[in-house]
Amino acid sequence: MILDRRHFLAGTAATAAAMPAFARTRGAGVFPRGFLWGASTAGHQIEGNNVNSDQWLLENVTPTITGARSADAVNSLEYWAADLDVVKQIGLNSYRFSLEWPRIEPDEGEFSLAMLDHYKRIIEGCRARGITPVLTFNHYTTPRWFAAQGGWLHPQSPALFTRFCERAARHLVADVGMATTFNEPNLAKLLPLVLPPQFMGGLRANLAAAARAANVPKFVVANTVLPEDVPGVTANMLKGHKGGRDAIKAVRPDLPVGVSLAMADDQAVGPNSLRDAKRAELYGEWLDAAKHDDFIGVQNYERNVWDANGKVAAPPGGPRNFRGAEVYAPSLAGAVRYAHQATGIPVLVTEHGVGTNDDTVRAALIPAALRELKAAMDDGVPVKGYLHWSLLDNYEWGAGFDDGRFGLCAVDRTTWKRTPKPSAVAYGAIVRRNAL
Repeated sequence: MILDRRHFLAGTAATAAAMPAFARTRGAGVFPRGFLWGASTAGHQIEGNNVNSDQWLLENVTPTITGARSADAVNSLEYWAADLDVVKQIGLNSYRFSLEWPRIEPDEGEFSLAMLDHYKRIIEGCRARGITPVLTFNHYTTPRWFAAQGGWLHPQSPALFTRFCERAARHLVADVGMATTFNEPNLAKLLPLVLPPQFMGGLRANLAAAARAANVPKFVVANTVLPEDVPGVTANMLKGHKGGRDAIKAVRPDLPVGVSLAMADDQAVGPNSLRDAKRAELYGEWLDAAKHDDFIGVQNYERNVWDANGKVAAPPGGPRNFRGAEVYAPSLAGAVRYAHQATGIPVLVTEHGVGTNDDTVRAALIPAALRELKAAMDDGVPVKGYLHWSLLDNYEWGAGFDDGRFGLCAVDRTTWKRTPKPSAVAYGAIVRRNAL
């Protein structure tokens, strides 16, 4: 996988075009020594054939709302070393990936040493390449048996997750750089803001079909939650986060552990704006929980503007993502500032990017967003690193493989070849300078 001259010139041109004239002529800010520059992935979205997971069942029943099946995904279960090679090739010094609980504990109480060893090889592969591994213990998917017994509504769900974290930590965390328990456990509260109203009807039918297939009364998953289940799921995931964090820290007390939240840049306009009430609703419980963590992971893609009546439509014009939402570069810094203000702890940007098939939008977004992030850091916000979503054009929840590509690298799903895009070179140029 060679970055040819054409890709290099395209990427550096995109970087220069996105940077304002004063930054090019007067110099740009330098990031701290040891700043983590990376990219993120999720097991189910890249590994393929995750047949013991709750999501696999949702994808393979009728009716379904998942779009294309994940199938082989981008075959990272086999090609993980190629993924690490491209991380290194871009010039990044960190890589965030997730454990697949359904692979490690395919049946309740039965842990797969082979799969634990697989993830250990990825960690070792990172270190051999000078890459800091950032480990997510759970990125949405749970074992099918867990979802079939009620998922995060089951009263024993926090204890089961805590046990999984303890077992995985004992095998894996010696060489991990940072870790999160969950990926976006607050997502259920955000989905009604970004998905059409008919989505919940489709979800209800999909979950009912999965329950029939599993021969259980209720099938509960973590990334798409019915409204009536949100309070119970949230309460148990909060307990699971605390238990999982404490279990990981018991194995290795010096390992920084946190949780990654989905956070928009919420802005207030006009009198009596709903902004603060919405922040409390969407993030409040998790921000309070994070105060006891070593850092908070921020995952930002959009901004929300709130007036007294609700969410205000984005202004016309400008780039849009594949769902038609505004691409607003300052939103990352806005979310990071608020996360630190609300918790008082350091921030790690665990995801940021854009779903688009136009890579010039991504190549322009990265430096523009990083410029605003650096301004927040100059104002005193402690940011440990920036991990772009995603390393690869992978399986996207509800959209399959063709629309809304997030990757810095394209993937040929016949040959499995990974090809860095111009946006990867634009990002890599910033990383190599450690400066804008």
